[in-house]
Amino acid sequence: MVAIVTGGAKGIGRAIVVELAKKGIQVVLNYRHSEKQAIKAKQELLEHGYEIEIYQADVAKKEEVQRLVAYTKEKWGEVDILVNNAGIDKWQLFTDMTDEDWNEMLANNLTSAFYMTKEVVPDMIRKKKGCIINISSIWGITGASCEVAYSVSKAGMDGLTKALAKELAPSNIRVNSIAPGAIDTDMNQNLNKEERKEVENEIPLGRFGTPEDIAKCVMWLVEDNYTTGQVVSPNGGWVI
Repeated sequence: MVAIVTGGAKGIGRAIVVELAKKGIQVVLNYRHSEKQAIKAKQELLEHGYEIEIYQADVAKKEEVQRLVAYTKEKWGEVDILVNNAGIDKWQLFTDMTDEDWNEMLANNLTSAFYMTKEVVPDMIRKKKGCIINISSIWGITGASCEVAYSVSKAGMDGLTKALAKELAPSNIRVNSIAPGAIDTDMNQNLNKEERKEVENEIPLGRFGTPEDIAKCVMWLVEDNYTTGQVVSPNGGWVI
């Protein structure tokens, strides 16, 4: 099988790449700016005999998405698994948000998933098989103060998941979202020790999740044959 993971050089994306590669899946790790991390990930996985390629592309741009998918198909054939993980975050008051802030968030977090999915779906329909996993967020379910644009983009991702799952199910294509809670990645490094402790105290399991927790959830959805249209939220019981 062949997979593309967008935003795969760091954090959750990198853990997903590693998990898929360890299962014998040929993976194209997409990155935009994190070239050093992407090269390092490729070297480490190749040393262990896993099949991985890296490809630089801004998946918020249609032409670059087309080149990424064309490269993958030329290298390994058709795409069996797509993980839409690329995204950005920004903490700001709604009243301070500019048009540029809004458009940038939606382009990177939602339109990128639209472009990627649109590019791989025709082949999946033709072969009557495929798996699409969108990495959303708990804030797409509950909303987050001072993260309005981010919350909207992730809620849109979940809406895309549910609607597309219904449309593609007759072609045996499964579409699901994973909506992580508080995960120990760069996005949460702005929290100081006190703030982090406050969040941990709100989580019934008492800890932040790890990127590997999310990667294992991705692998479950890849291997499962009957789950589609779902928003799965690994969040330690933070939201039940």
